[in-house]
Amino acid sequence: MIVTVTLNPSLDRTIEVARLVRGALVRATGTRLDPGGKGVNVARALAAHGIRSCAVVPRSGAVGDELVALLSAEGIDVRAVPVTGQTRSNVSLVEPDGTVTKINEPGGPLTEADLRDVISAVLSAAERADWVVASGSLPPGVPDTVYAELGRRLTGLGVRFAVDTSGAALRAALAAGPALVKPNRDELAEASGSTIETLADAARAAKAMVAAGARTVLASLGADGAVLVDEQGARYGESPVKGGRSSVGAGDAMLAGYLAAGVTGGDALTEALSWGAAAVRLPGSRMPGPADVDRSLVRIQGTPDFSRSLSGQDRVHGMEQIQ
Repeated sequence: MIVTVTLNPSLDRTIEVARLVRGALVRATGTRLDPGGKGVNVARALAAHGIRSCAVVPRSGAVGDELVALLSAEGIDVRAVPVTGQTRSNVSLVEPDGTVTKINEPGGPLTEADLRDVISAVLSAAERADWVVASGSLPPGVPDTVYAELGRRLTGLGVRFAVDTSGAALRAALAAGPALVKPNRDELAEASGSTIETLADAARAAKAMVAAGARTVLASLGADGAVLVDEQGARYGESPVKGGRSSVGAGDAMLAGYLAAGVTGGDALTEALSWGAAAVRLPGSRMPGPADVDRSLVRIQGTPDFSRSLSGQDRVHGMEQIQ
């Protein structure tokens, strides 16, 4: 079983528009409502493939109740922890070319007692877990060291720990020796203190994360694919998408695909790329199921050209925003 913890979950409303014009009346061409937050999305993608997952989330108010109801409807084991703050709502405005304008609420604060209850729920669920995945931004009141401290406790229990976050929380988590870290291009740049313009830049920054404590780094590069780095070296692959509809949650689907390979026996980088690309082809933050995934489109390069420049399309299309 794979346990996910999302300290700052949300309800994600995706609104498709023909063209976004600031200050104008814009009519929607489509809309959908999904449970959101990076760890939540990982659990949803795993569940869509019949892989057992458990989502630990703080819950408060009517929005929290609706979040839990939507997750339960997708067949996910939800450990909802009552907290004092309010569960947030996010809005994504998606244009036909795949450009996403995302508006995220900050989320309600978690008190020390709230956080203690959530961590207790994670540790309880982890007793039967192969992986615990901690993903997303931290709500107000939560220390940057929370993922690092959780990771150390899980390592002591013999449970593998994956992290997908940014900033100080990511830097602190690296020192705890996570089994897997999944940064995006901007997070690589932030962690390394340098711009990421080529595959070599991305691989170098990922290797620095390994040197800092991570056992494996899956670095997602948006439309340019992904680099997988561990102590054995670096691999690169891509899965081109034509006519993508929404990149929201694509990085979460990529992380879920990587983890799923440990269950199904598939190649981890191939699964990661094919699941991430499948999410881009779907509306809103819908997570892909087996029928959506096309592994034949994945190209793994055993000896990649690391001098290759990156397109920057991950920034243009809003790929990989921390939720």
